[in-house]
Amino acid sequence: MGNNENRSDEIEIDLWELTKALLKKWWLILLAGITCAALAFGYTLLMITPLYQSSALLYVNNSDISVGSTSFSISSSDLSAAQKLVDTYVVILKSRTSLNEVIREAELDYTYEELREKISAAAVNSTEVFEITVTDKDPELAEKIANTIARILPDKIADIVVGSDVRIVDYAVVPSHRFSPSYTKNTAIGAILGIVLSGAVIIGVYLLDENIRSEEYLTQTYPDIPLLAVIPDMSVKSQRAGYYGYQAPSTAKKKSRGNRNGK
Repeated sequence: MGNNENRSDEIEIDLWELTKALLKKWWLILLAGITCAALAFGYTLLMITPLYQSSALLYVNNSDISVGSTSFSISSSDLSAAQKLVDTYVVILKSRTSLNEVIREAELDYTYEELREKISAAAVNSTEVFEITVTDKDPELAEKIANTIARILPDKIADIVVGSDVRIVDYAVVPSHRFSPSYTKNTAIGAILGIVLSGAVIIGVYLLDENIRSEEYLTQTYPDIPLLAVIPDMSVKSQRAGYYGYQAPSTAKKKSRGNRNGK
C-alpha cells in the first residue's frame, strides 16, 4: 500500500508523449505564432510613433584649460583625461541655461525637461570627439535641434571653461530612416511569444489530463497491479464488434438471398 501511495503522489512526464502532443497540435502552434506576429506588427505600425535620430560631431582640443580655480592639461595620448573633459562638456550641454538658449534660438515648443530627454551625448570610442544625438518624432526638427546645439555649445563652453576649444567636425543631417521602432524585431518577438504561449497551453492541458488512453500507461504506472480487462472502443466498427451482438449488413443480405434461392 505504501508503494502504491508513493506512486500515486509522483508525477511522471513522458517527454516522447509530450512531444507527440505538441506535434499533434502543430497547426494550432503555427496559427498562434502567425496571429501574434500580425498583432505585434499592427500594434507597432498603428500605435507606436516612429522616432528619428540626428547627430552632430564636435572636437575637444587638447590644450591647457581651467575650470574655475582648477587647471590641467591633456595630451593626445591621455585619453582618460580627454574623456573627463568630454563629460564636463556634456554636463554644460544639458544645463538649464544652455538648453533654454537652444529653445529660444530654434523657437521650440519644448520645455527644458522635455528637450533634455531628447538629447544624448558621449565620446566616440573614448576619443576627443564627442557626438550629440537628438531623438524626435520629426526628422527635420531633430536635425534643427542638433545643429542649433552645435552652433551654440562652443561659445557656451568658452564662457565657462577658460582655454577650451570646441570645433564642429560634422553637422547633423535630416535622417532618412527611422531609429525606432523596428517592425521586423517586434513582429519576430510577437511570433515567438505566440508559439511559446500556445505550446505552454498545450503542455498544461496535457499534464492536467487525467484520462487513461492506453494499456501501456496502466502497466507502466502500476506494474504491481494486474490488468483484468480492457473495454474496447465501440465507436470503431470492426470485426470484433460482431462478438458483442453486432452483425454486418453485408452478411445479413447474403443470408436473405440464400433463403430465397431455397424456395
